[in-house]
Amino acid sequence: MINPTVVDLSRLQFALTALYHFQFVPLTLGMTFILAAMETVYVITGKPIYKEMTQFWGKLFGINFAIGVATGLTMEFEFGTNWSMYSHFVGDVFGTPLAIEGLMAFFMESTFVGLMFFGWDRLSKPAHLAVTYIVALGSNLSALWILIANGFMQDPSGAKFDPTTMRMQFKSFGALVFSPDAQAKFVHTSIAGYVAGAMFVMGVSAYYMLRKQHREFAARSFRIAALFGLISTVAVVTLGDALGRMDYLVQPTKLAAMEGLWHSTKGPATPWKVIALPDDAAQKDVFSIGIPYVLTPLVAHAWDKTIPGIYALERDAQSKTVNGIKAIIALKAYGASHDPAALAEFRKHENDMGYGFLAQRFAPDQNLSAITPAQLPTVLAKTARETIPNVFVEFWSFRLMVGLGLAFLVVFAFGAYYSLKNELEKHPLVLKASMLAIPLPILACEFGWVTAENGRQPWTVYGWLPTFQSASSHGVGYMIFSLVGFVLLYSLFIAAELYLMFKFARLGPGVHAAPVKPLKAPAQPVYGQPGYADKPWQ
Repeated sequence: MINPTVVDLSRLQFALTALYHFQFVPLTLGMTFILAAMETVYVITGKPIYKEMTQFWGKLFGINFAIGVATGLTMEFEFGTNWSMYSHFVGDVFGTPLAIEGLMAFFMESTFVGLMFFGWDRLSKPAHLAVTYIVALGSNLSALWILIANGFMQDPSGAKFDPTTMRMQFKSFGALVFSPDAQAKFVHTSIAGYVAGAMFVMGVSAYYMLRKQHREFAARSFRIAALFGLISTVAVVTLGDALGRMDYLVQPTKLAAMEGLWHSTKGPATPWKVIALPDDAAQKDVFSIGIPYVLTPLVAHAWDKTIPGIYALERDAQSKTVNGIKAIIALKAYGASHDPAALAEFRKHENDMGYGFLAQRFAPDQNLSAITPAQLPTVLAKTARETIPNVFVEFWSFRLMVGLGLAFLVVFAFGAYYSLKNELEKHPLVLKASMLAIPLPILACEFGWVTAENGRQPWTVYGWLPTFQSASSHGVGYMIFSLVGFVLLYSLFIAAELYLMFKFARLGPGVHAAPVKPLKAPAQPVYGQPGYADKPWQ
């Protein structure tokens, strides 16, 4: 059995590296299309200020892009170093979208970003605009393939288990790519990045306007960002409903934890809890305040559907665990003798195999065959309880994400309204709110990531492979050493990002900082006047 401390440290290390990396991703996703929009206006109108806007915001994008790439490279290697059992189990399937991401999206993005920065004087206007759009497309394609891989962890579509190799193998590449969970996650995540990019541009522009600097530049940048952000926020709030619907269909334990739903409910009167204090140990709310007639139509898209609660899901998990135990015992027998009867028994209970793996944690010496009839009810109860993620974390990470999203909608709406009326400088409160809100979309994205990944627990592949069986068998000392090293290194990356962003944002667009007066040509001496040379060699 892998040391539980090693598993916890492996989870902590991956969580920290992902949270660090995800501070850069939303800005990259969002700013590329804002740059493309600004440059499009420049190509259409020919106004130099839009070129200057594209170049200045492109400089800040470049800083974020470079450091974001550095923080992201290590994550793929962590699957092999810290999660070797996971990599063995699903590597054939999970590794495919990651390889496509590197070969197609990342290389395309990285190649054309150089042309975007250094091709202004070497490419025609339409050609450079095409390059900018390719960079934006590459960034979003990169997110697409990564989220297809993550979608497989949430809903393992397109794969089947091979009892001979003990690995997941492809059943349908199309099912993997077009998994509803993966597609919904991509749309929601990428548009959340657009919100982050828009808030960044709008906030920095508000800073200039409050200081009465670069006023025309800032006003135009603010307007583009506010309109882009308003549309994106409406989209991310609306399309986020698709993810909730997917959780209802394929991850009911996540939905129940997200909504703090202890008991199953049916009918339109089911309340949506605005705030609550879930007690995981007692499996009840200390208190809660909800709005009736919201939850059922929101997640089930119907008025009369039943939404299963945690108690019902645990009872369901117990029956699945009984089948899972039979599947693992049959699988072990088949591995020892390749007995067709054992294979047939395994196939009968194959879909619940993961619950058998999970039950090994509570079996004597992790041996399911050693469970006595007297021990079985305890093993079933503990396994079922283990299938429920941390309700407090899930409940509040989701609500903080949603609350911030609604706040962004208000900020963007007021910003767009007063920007279109050319009255922003009359409303400094809107400018201050825009400036103070710069980091909040990043924070909302982090809360969204916690909601997605905490809600998947206790699985690395939902319903198939438990987290405690996925880690590598490292020593505790090694894990602590590597964890501290990653934290120190990534903290330096964050410090470098903040220093460079603050430095160049405060400097502002140099072309607008101080208008340069054209130099006058020196007066030519006149024949017969002092200074005139009547011989060319004088």
